[in-house]
Amino acid sequence: MDTPLPAPARLLGPAGLIPFVALALGTWAGWPGAAAAQVAYGATILAFLGAVHWGLALRAPASERRAEWPRLGLGVVPALIAWVALLLPVSFGLGLLALAIPAVAAVETSATRAGLMPSSYLRLRYLLSAGASASCAITLLGY
Repeated sequence: MDTPLPAPARLLGPAGLIPFVALALGTWAGWPGAAAAQVAYGATILAFLGAVHWGLALRAPASERRAEWPRLGLGVVPALIAWVALLLPVSFGLGLLALAIPAVAAVETSATRAGLMPSSYLRLRYLLSAGASASCAITLLGY
């Protein structure tokens, strides 16, 4: 399945990197609370990434029923990991998010190969995941 992404997704997706980059720079600039805010934003985005899969599962045609459990599971697991990241000390939360965000994209690769997600979405996700993960790692280094 390869359908073009709507224009708002192509604009709003990259715009979602602005807080990641700003908070990474803010940590290095000595902004109080920037690293903790990065964990909070990263956890929010990670939970959002899971929610995409709930939406796909709820709107799936009958031919995709075989993927219900994996899709719904992929919808729940990122939110649980995000919650754990919020409970950890900031440095561990940043590290967890730096790993978990691209891990979700890696799992989505299987879904794309199975025809359950558009490859245009996956291309955008890899770009955004790289930016978000790098921002969390840069924040961690500056923390």
